[in-house]
Amino acid sequence: MTSDKHVVYDDASSVTAVDGAVEIDGPDAVDVAMTPEAAEETSERLIDQAVKARGQRRMRNYPHRGEDG
Repeated sequence: MTSDKHVVYDDASSVTAVDGAVEIDGPDAVDVAMTPEAAEETSERLIDQAVKARGQRRMRNYPHRGEDG
């Protein structure tokens, strides 16, 4: 869930392998470096949550029934 404090970006981050680490150049000049193992786990978590968020976005356009409906 996003709040007023979080900006939602439309552009993907740049990702590069450098000297045995994975570097991510994020928006607002936020850069992160992590081990290959941490990058793999992060990528799996990103995919899982991206699929969930896409479903949430699609479902918000549909009326939902109550529990007894």
